[in-house]
Amino acid sequence: MHLGNLTVPHGAVGAADGGVSLAQGRQLARRAVVMGGIARGLTDARVRPRAGCCGRCDTCLVQLTVLIVDDHEGFRQMARVLLEAEGIEVVGEAADGESAITEAERLRPQLVLLDVQLPGIDGFEVAARLGEASDPPAVVLTSSHAASSYRRRLAQSPARAFIPKGELSGEALAALLA
Repeated sequence: MHLGNLTVPHGAVGAADGGVSLAQGRQLARRAVVMGGIARGLTDARVRPRAGCCGRCDTCLVQLTVLIVDDHEGFRQMARVLLEAEGIEVVGEAADGESAITEAERLRPQLVLLDVQLPGIDGFEVAARLGEASDPPAVVLTSSHAASSYRRRLAQSPARAFIPKGELSGEALAALLA
């Protein structure tokens, strides 16, 4: 898995399964920031019209807020560490589709980073339901599989974008929303 300027073995999600622990993930994220110059202050993105600092225009930049939805706790932890190290505010996490919808309504993040394969309702259905809100968050779908595996469903999805888990970074999310 490629995270910014670092590479983590594919499938490494937690220390229990031989992957990267949360402490190791924090250390890797810090090194990525120092070595790669990934974060130099806040990662800003234009996410919603009228969400800027003054509330009257869409030209102001605001700190990106994210809800991470994935059924693997190790991935949620690694994504949180990586994104927070890049100046993104992670406002919450959810482990399944139903709690993703509940948390998105409660927390009102600007972006939902949403795993495609979830227990219960899948990421595509969650994206569709989130898209029905009066002021929906931007949704970026993610998976350990390539986008080509979901080509037809992605084309029909209200999600803003898809990013493979191995390419996740704050910079990549901000670029998808620009």
